[in-house]
Amino acid sequence: MRKYIMILAVFAFATAASAQQMDHMQHMQKDTTPKKMPQQHDHAKMMVEMQHDTTKHSMGMTSQFSLDLPMNRDGSGTSWGPDETPMYMYMVHGKKWMHMFHGSFFARYNKQDLFNKGSRGASQFDVPNWFMYMAQRKVGSNGLFAINTMFSLDAFTVGGSGYPLLYQTGESYQGNKVVDRQHPHDLFAELSVAYTQRVARNTDISLSVGMPGEPALGPPVFMHRLSAMNNPDAPLSHHYADATHITFGTATLGFRYKNVKLEGSIFTGREPDEHRYDFDKPKFDSYSVRLSVNPSKEWALQVSNGWLKSPEEAEPNDNVNRFTASAIHTKMLGENSYVATTLVYGQNRHHGKTQPAILLENSLQLNKTAIYGRYEYVQKDAGEMDLEATFPGDPNFNINAITLGTNRILTTIKQTNLTLGLQATLNASPKALRPLYGAAPVGFQVYLRITPSLMKMGGSKRKMDHDMMNM
Repeated sequence: MRKYIMILAVFAFATAASAQQMDHMQHMQKDTTPKKMPQQHDHAKMMVEMQHDTTKHSMGMTSQFSLDLPMNRDGSGTSWGPDETPMYMYMVHGKKWMHMFHGSFFARYNKQDLFNKGSRGASQFDVPNWFMYMAQRKVGSNGLFAINTMFSLDAFTVGGSGYPLLYQTGESYQGNKVVDRQHPHDLFAELSVAYTQRVARNTDISLSVGMPGEPALGPPVFMHRLSAMNNPDAPLSHHYADATHITFGTATLGFRYKNVKLEGSIFTGREPDEHRYDFDKPKFDSYSVRLSVNPSKEWALQVSNGWLKSPEEAEPNDNVNRFTASAIHTKMLGENSYVATTLVYGQNRHHGKTQPAILLENSLQLNKTAIYGRYEYVQKDAGEMDLEATFPGDPNFNINAITLGTNRILTTIKQTNLTLGLQATLNASPKALRPLYGAAPVGFQVYLRITPSLMKMGGSKRKMDHDMMNM
């Protein structure tokens, strides 16, 4: 059997923030009312600082976890993406609160073994979906309070056992392991609150609690990564890197200095059960730590480790040590065009084995047309694939899959995109599994997607600049 050698690049952590200083006004003329001079100086200083913050934070929209960072950096949970990440959402500004709405609905036909090469593929009409409501407001001059909610109707629009996806594993349904399907997400996918206190210039301390929520483990979850937003399918490596995004009971403490953040979480290790409309019991029996670094506005790096107690209901005595590392890059190519790339390495160590996974995904958006792809290598054993009876020695299997897809925005109505797309996945089966799956089963799907359109900052930013100049 071939050996796969995984090489992780050593991330060069560099911070690119420098303090700006205001010089005293030169050629100051004498005035008969000297008491106004400090006010004029303070007013000029305030205008410069506000203009600087407006440029840096996209018209003043700050992160939910820092008054010094742009909202574009917010990933899922408390994770970071690149500052250059464009945003697809609706936004409502109130006097004290800022409200945001985000979501995605895929109406599709999905056939996982297009040419019927094996016996494990299935087909289905379904609608994978999720939607979010977020709100935030300042507390005093240095505090920030945020609310995050996420919901999914997957259990109704996809089904209790999830949607067909060859070689996917994780969680249970009706007493059996979910295999060759992606489990549905819970109705309550996130209900969390966070408070951040700025303790010094470019320095924050934050606390986030959720029921459910997302601990500090892994990169932003796949549906919130720009490089993955066009793909309706969860990665095969989902349970190696970012599956803890729905955790019933989590608390995360974070410390940020400039572009470096260190976080620690305590959370419930068990994956959600098959009852998708209720709340699971919080246990707070697992731990994680994550270091995030954004060396420039185009890059977001993280490395994390989690100690998960009994994550799978079907294997209650199996604890998992999960390690992840990732690099995300986003580059704007124009007002409506960009390229986004994510590289993730994840591994699970349990029952005496270390099983790795590698994911590389990319999305090229050219105005209304997108071209995207994903490559994955995942190592899974017979037990995870519910094949212990066929393979009593519980061997590992090396699985490779590559996906290519394209879509085009058909129309935009009231800041909402209707997009038509199609994609195909080529799975390279290990030799031992070819009698079940075929040598190279091909998955195919066609879909209509509904999402908020790309937010346009230009007009609002110009208005804010005009208002500041006329203060």
